[in-house]
Amino acid sequence: MATGWALATLTGVALLCCAVADVGPTWLSGVGAVTVAASYSAALALRAGGRPVVYAVLAVAVGVVTVGLDRDVLRNGAAVLTAVVSAVFAVAATVPAVRYVEAVREVLIAVLIAAGGALAVVGLEPQVALERFEYTTLAGALLLALAIIYRLGAGLHGLGRRGLVIVAVGGLVLAVTLAYAEALRRYGAPGVVDGVDSTVAWIRAHLGAVPRPLQAVLGIPALAWGCHMRARRRQGWWVCAFGVAGTVSVATGLMHPRASLLESVLAVAYSIALGLVLGYLVIRVDLALTAPRGARGRRAEEANALRPEPSRTAPLL
Repeated sequence: MATGWALATLTGVALLCCAVADVGPTWLSGVGAVTVAASYSAALALRAGGRPVVYAVLAVAVGVVTVGLDRDVLRNGAAVLTAVVSAVFAVAATVPAVRYVEAVREVLIAVLIAAGGALAVVGLEPQVALERFEYTTLAGALLLALAIIYRLGAGLHGLGRRGLVIVAVGGLVLAVTLAYAEALRRYGAPGVVDGVDSTVAWIRAHLGAVPRPLQAVLGIPALAWGCHMRARRRQGWWVCAFGVAGTVSVATGLMHPRASLLESVLAVAYSIALGLVLGYLVIRVDLALTAPRGARGRRAEEANALRPEPSRTAPLL
């Protein structure tokens, strides 16, 4: 089953890459997008303990109707669902990471999966207001991730005091980041806005792209820390929930009309680099507060840090 899923996904991605490169007939983008959306829906259903065949057939039906009728409202809705499923599946496909280098590997795998979703979103050719699209997909991905993790933790009692603090801090960081960006855009003083715009223009001119704040500050660090914590405590899944702030940004990253493909790739790369540095610092602080003292204690903690979880291709429930 895993082999068939991989072949379907790679076929869909290949069709979408051909469409992006203007190679082949115009219907390649639609077929590729529906194929990737169906394969991701099936894989997410499998990881969540659902029925993958049912969700794959449903995704194909929705995709065929969307592409066949060619209505903007249908394409926009399908694009939102595809971005949400891609972002959540990217997080659900990760496994616990005993060491930081393994956490880096899981972040890169999640970003790669979300990038396939980004191609599918573009392949659906939605006509959307970008800010509304980004807010909608972020809210949908976070709610779906929390719902799945609620089931994994058998309810809120799996949070514990530590998990409750983590969720509260993650929610606060998310709210503050979004509120600050929106307040600056709507009510910022002209001098402050001009200063920010000039800084962004300078970074783009010298580095080719600007890191995405929510992805670098919350999404990537949360995913790295969450995978690392999952090897030790079940609350790690609640941290991973905020990782969708990073993966949904990747899944919608190609929708920026004024950004080239190279700029979009560089923005994700810079965000990953900054996020992994921040994630490393958070992990070190966490270990300093909770792990045994001394080199021998750290080695023993690392050797015993392996909570049992199903493999990457097996149901979590």
